[in-house]
Amino acid sequence: MAKTIVGIVSSNKTDKTIVVTVHTRKTHPLYRKQYTVNKKFMAHDEKNEAQPGDKVVIVETRPISARKRFALSEILEKPALREDTLAAATSEDTGKKPAKPVKEDEEVEQA
Repeated sequence: MAKTIVGIVSSNKTDKTIVVTVHTRKTHPLYRKQYTVNKKFMAHDEKNEAQPGDKVVIVETRPISARKRFALSEILEKPALREDTLAAATSEDTGKKPAKPVKEDEEVEQA
C-alpha cells in the first residue's frame, strides 16, 4: 500500500513540481516534551494546479526524478487569503497617500 501524506504547499516555482511541507508533532522519549518536526517533500503536479498555501494529499509513487517520489493526489482546501491575491491588490494601488480629510467645523490655517 502506498503512503499518503497531508501537508501544505510551500512552493510551486518549478514546472510540474510542488514542495509540500509536513508538520509532525513528536514527544521526546526521555523528557516527554512535545516538539514540531518539519519535513519537505517534492511531489509531481502534472497540471500545475496546486498553489502555495493549499492543503494537499500526496501519494507515494515510483521515482519520477532524483528527488521526487510522490505525486499530487488531491487538493483538500485552499486558503481564504492567498499571498498572490494580496500582492495583486497592492499593485493596483497607485501608491499615493490619500488626502487628509478636513472636518467641517475646523478651519484650515494659512501661512
